Amino acid sequence: MREAYIVEAVRTPGCKRGKGLLAQTRPEDLLKTALAGVVERAGIPKEAVEDVMCGCSFPEAEQGINVGRIGTLMAGFPITSCGATVNRFCSSGLEAIAISTMKIMAGSHHVTIGAGLESMSTVPMGGNLPRPHPEWSKVDPTVYMSMGITAENVARRYNVTREDQDYFAYHSHLKAADAQKNGYFKEIVPVEAYKFEPQPDGSYKKVTYKVDYDDGVIAQPDLEKMGKLRGAFSASMPNVPNSGSVTAANSSQTTDGAAATLIMSKEAMQKYGLKPKVKLLGYTVAGCKPDEMGIGPAVVIPKLLKQLGMTMDQIIKDGVIELNEAFASQSLYCARELGIGDPKYFEFGSKDLIINPTGGAIALGHPLGCSGAKIFATLVSNMQRLGKKYGLESMCIGGGMGAAALFELCD
Repeated sequence: MREAYIVEAVRTPGCKRGKGLLAQTRPEDLLKTALAGVVERAGIPKEAVEDVMCGCSFPEAEQGINVGRIGTLMAGFPITSCGATVNRFCSSGLEAIAISTMKIMAGSHHVTIGAGLESMSTVPMGGNLPRPHPEWSKVDPTVYMSMGITAENVARRYNVTREDQDYFAYHSHLKAADAQKNGYFKEIVPVEAYKFEPQPDGSYKKVTYKVDYDDGVIAQPDLEKMGKLRGAFSASMPNVPNSGSVTAANSSQTTDGAAATLIMSKEAMQKYGLKPKVKLLGYTVAGCKPDEMGIGPAVVIPKLLKQLGMTMDQIIKDGVIELNEAFASQSLYCARELGIGDPKYFEFGSKDLIINPTGGAIALGHPLGCSGAKIFATLVSNMQRLGKKYGLESMCIGGGMGAAALFELCD
């Protein structure tokens, strides 16, 4: 089987849904920025890319009609560079990277891109016209359940307290703010964004500007204020421990963004004179109950490590983890189940910090189908900066799944 290597990974900033800096910038323009950016950084011609797989959780409306192909052409790739769209909800971007990597390993391609995209300002959570199956929803309505309710279920069933959730979220912002201050987000490619401003005559003027940072990070988070927020998905219920504990502060931000990863065979790297950054050691998925979908990483990571003949101790010793922060409740539960639940593994400033060292989705945003590719770009950057041999990425997935991939730093 042919070897495949990741030679470059980039992402756009992640900006808040509705009121953020990318809210009026169309998703195709976000994707073209990431796609063009990844080949420009690598220094290869666009015609070298044979295929692009783009993850997207709600591929409809502006994100529809195969946005993977449309974005590729908009980015200036030739017609010979193909594109497709893949959907595995929150792991769509990672799925796209895995598929693109496996295409090279299988021998069908030499140069591919795995990407991710989601404009949650443009296409709402659930899509524009959700249509649950009428009969099936009576048999098992949990597959259609709000993700916030599933996070509440995890908090109640597995005793994840409100205080612990807020503390985890607090440190997500501290880490992200420190990373911004120190310029750690080297993987970001700026976006030429735009908005439409009303004019005195009733018309609208298109105004363009550059966005080069994540706009949802709170530089000085206030743990006390976070603790005063009400539950966003459930009120606190008498005699029900940890109910009403999932809030806007300890949940991921709904966000707009795109990301892209350039993958090559050894022969292609030699042709273009490039060196690899990391390589994929393994990728897999695993199922869990839809009404507690957040536990997905706790199910899938042991499966992946077993397949690879590895242990979590190896990751703790010489690795870094991007554990997508859909909600603090599920992130904490998963960390505890995996043997890395001690706060020292996620606290800002800890010498043992391995979980989301530059913050996670609570501070940086969770643009659904983009997130798998987005946090991968951050993972690669952190592996190189910290000199860690292993990079583990995992996330929970709506509908009751977990996805995980393990990468190794190349010399």
